[in-house]
Amino acid sequence: MKINWGTGIVIAFGLFMTFILYFVFEVQSNSKYDNDLVVEEYYKHDTHFQEEMARIQNAHDLQHKPLIKYTNSGVAVTFPAGFESDKVQGNILLYRPSNKKFDFNTKIALTNSSIIIPHKKLIKGRWDVNMEWQYEGKKYLTKEVIYVN
Repeated sequence: MKINWGTGIVIAFGLFMTFILYFVFEVQSNSKYDNDLVVEEYYKHDTHFQEEMARIQNAHDLQHKPLIKYTNSGVAVTFPAGFESDKVQGNILLYRPSNKKFDFNTKIALTNSSIIIPHKKLIKGRWDVNMEWQYEGKKYLTKEVIYVN
């Protein structure tokens, strides 16, 4: 039986559409392919963008900045000696871009001008560290990217 060229095009087009629909269904129904937003309420987040930029600028203008680095014991956040530990307040958000289930917040509680987030709380890969903190009434925001081995 010989197939007309028009029939062949329709069959090929139908197979292609079936192939595409299968993959769309697979991605939408399989939890392995989660496509979460970076920020749940991004419109509300964007309304405070100017305030966030001011806090980032405040942190950038500091002569001695806090240091965020990955060590063998975990993520170490060290404030310069000029900061009084009891006057530093805020939160450290460790954000995992690949899966929001691993995100967590830690309140800043300094010991000898530093805080260590234990290695056991972290999995291998990229982490975005957002540290929102306040010192003597002035608000700051420090952002870093670290890689855990």
